[in-house]
Amino acid sequence: MKSDFFKYQAQTSPHPLAIEISHANGSYIYNTSGKKYLDFVAGVSANSLGHNHPKVSEAIKNQVDSYTHVMVYGEFIQQPQVDLCKLLANNLPQELQSVYITNSGTEATEGAIKLAKRVTNRAEIIAAKHSYHGNTQGSMSVSGVEKQNAAFRPLIPGIQFIEFNNEIEISKITEKTAAVILETIQGGAGFIEPKNNYLLKVKQRCKEVGALLILDEIQTGIGRTGTFWGFENYNVIPDIIITGKGLGGGMPIGAFIASFEHMNLLKDNPKLGHISTFAGHPVIASAANATVQEILKNDLIAESLRKEKIIRNLLQHSAIKEIRGKGLMLAPIVETPELAAKIIFKCLEKGLILFFLLFEGRAIRITPPLTISDEELETGCKILLEAIEEVL
Repeated sequence: MKSDFFKYQAQTSPHPLAIEISHANGSYIYNTSGKKYLDFVAGVSANSLGHNHPKVSEAIKNQVDSYTHVMVYGEFIQQPQVDLCKLLANNLPQELQSVYITNSGTEATEGAIKLAKRVTNRAEIIAAKHSYHGNTQGSMSVSGVEKQNAAFRPLIPGIQFIEFNNEIEISKITEKTAAVILETIQGGAGFIEPKNNYLLKVKQRCKEVGALLILDEIQTGIGRTGTFWGFENYNVIPDIIITGKGLGGGMPIGAFIASFEHMNLLKDNPKLGHISTFAGHPVIASAANATVQEILKNDLIAESLRKEKIIRNLLQHSAIKEIRGKGLMLAPIVETPELAAKIIFKCLEKGLILFFLLFEGRAIRITPPLTISDEELETGCKILLEAIEEVL
């Protein structure tokens, strides 16, 4: 299988982890040799309920037995889609009640940018340096790392970048600006939280000049940071929300969410302003419904904060300079990227899956399933500390 993987499957990096997967269950992934790995990454924040969760699996199987794809998105009334939109709306402020389901987070970014231009009749988009919003052309255009973008230019014109948490640069938002797009917590940059009411100040400036605030909740939303939506931690309500990752419980999904008044503009002048064949796929929407219901029913949102304290208490080591992030979106920072890489690979040898962040080489990603047990957290942190000692 490994030789075929390298021969036939397009590669995304020079050195993939290349673990041959047999099966996965709960907080563990098993390779074809029977070795088990404790998963501290959860498919990069996607497997909210861990692997092969019975409620998600049951929802998928039940929907497959009824129907799968029947028509392009938005033409037929399909119960899983309607239920998911209603469930998300019921966990949002009144200003944000219209949900457009997509196939992925990057597609949600594309839709949000289009909607902002349609609402404001403006073209300029302002994004943050060191941001990441996806890998399609529009999403790359608002992702602020030139090393990633340079080979694919020209991208979408009219994009400006500001420094996250720099209040002076908020003045760059003007009457020419259609929208400001920010991650609620910067992910690839190193799990950097907004400070000093930064997001609220950006929203106030947007309101002054008639621009919209788009918050990327692809990673921070759906309970990972101790509230249902990450923005609830920072006293701000965006005009458009982007979500994905953890919403699907391991299945591919995204959504952008806005007011009914704003979203309604996509259906006319021109008609079919935003369309997709497989968006809102009923099987995936069913998985998402089951995922959100389980998170809410089992109070996994509050649990993420309690488990954050466990991790922070256990990961006491002089090699760890700080631990950034919130809830179960955490990143211990070590002195150098080389040290971080050695620790991550040593942990892999010892049966613990950790991962990198895109643009902060000193970071070690810890984004386990929200369902991870206290005992599993203790086991994983012990392995991480042992790995640090062995590497040093």
